[in-house]
Amino acid sequence: MTVRGEPFPVLVVGTGAMAGLFGGRLAAQGHPVTFLGRWREGVEALRRHGLRLVELDGREHRFPVQAVTDPEEVPPHRFALILVKTWQAEDAIARLRPTLAPGGVALSLLNGIGPQERFQEALGPERVAIGVTTAGAILMEPGRVMAAGPGEVIVGRHPRVAPLLEALARAGFPVREVDDVRAVLWGKLLINVAINPFGALLGVPNGALREDPAALLFMRRAVEEVLQVVEALGIALPFEDPWGKVLEVLERAAANRNSMLQDLERGAPTEIDALCGAVVRYARQLGLHVPMNETLLDMIVARVRERSKK
Repeated sequence: MTVRGEPFPVLVVGTGAMAGLFGGRLAAQGHPVTFLGRWREGVEALRRHGLRLVELDGREHRFPVQAVTDPEEVPPHRFALILVKTWQAEDAIARLRPTLAPGGVALSLLNGIGPQERFQEALGPERVAIGVTTAGAILMEPGRVMAAGPGEVIVGRHPRVAPLLEALARAGFPVREVDDVRAVLWGKLLINVAINPFGALLGVPNGALREDPAALLFMRRAVEEVLQVVEALGIALPFEDPWGKVLEVLERAAANRNSMLQDLERGAPTEIDALCGAVVRYARQLGLHVPMNETLLDMIVARVRERSKK
C-alpha cells in the first residue's frame, strides 16, 4: 500500500525531453525512478551520469536514476508515466505489458488523439489513466534536459491514479482532474495544430510566429478547421476563446522551439499523424473539409521524407 507522502518507485516509459523533465522532478522528491526506453544513447547517458535537469531558473541538478532497454530487467511497477512520442505507442504498450503490475496504473501524457485509446484497449481501462500536460522541455543532449516553460497536468478521473497525481503536485506540477478528458485532449490538440507544424516548417521558436502576419493567418485557418470537427463531435473545449488561447501560449512560451521542430532538426519522426492527421481522419468521417490540416500533414510528411534521405 502506498502511504501518502512516502516516496514510491515510478517507471517512466521514454527517455526524451518530457520523460526527463518528469522523471527528474520526481527523483528530486526522493522517488526511485526507472527509465525504460529503446534509445540506447539516452539510456547509457542516464546510467553513466544520471538525469541532468536544467530548471527554469537556470540551475542544473543531477539525479541518480535507473535506465534500461530490456523490460525483463524491470520489476512490476504500481505506477508508470507514459512519455513517448505518439508514433512510439505500440512499442510502449509492448514494454508496459510485463512491467506494469496487475493492480497498477500508467498515466498517459501523450499529445494528439488516438494512441490513448490504444493503451486502454491493450492494457485495460482500469490500468490506464489519460491526461495531458502543458509543460515544455528541450532535450539538450542524451540524458540532459532543460525545462522550457511552466505547465500543468490535467487528468481524467481514475480510481487508481491519486497517489501519482499527489507525487506530481509535490514535484512542482500543478495538477487538475476533470470529468471529460476528451475536451482536454482536443483542446491540447487545437493548440498543437495551431503552433507545431508552423514552427517546424518555418524553423522558428513560438514567439516568432506571433510576429509573422502570414503565419498567423494560416494558423487561424487551421484552428477554425479543428473547431468545425470539435463542434460536430459535440465536444466543449476547456477554454472559451480558442484563438486567444493560442496567442496566450505563443506569448507565454515565446522562446520555446516546439517538439515537432526539435524532431525535424534531429531527423526524427514527428507526431503529425496524431495531430493534423487526426483532424483529417475525423473530418472525413464527419463529411467535413479541412484543407489546411491536409496541407500541413502533407508538408510535414514530405519534410520528414526529405530529411531522411540526407
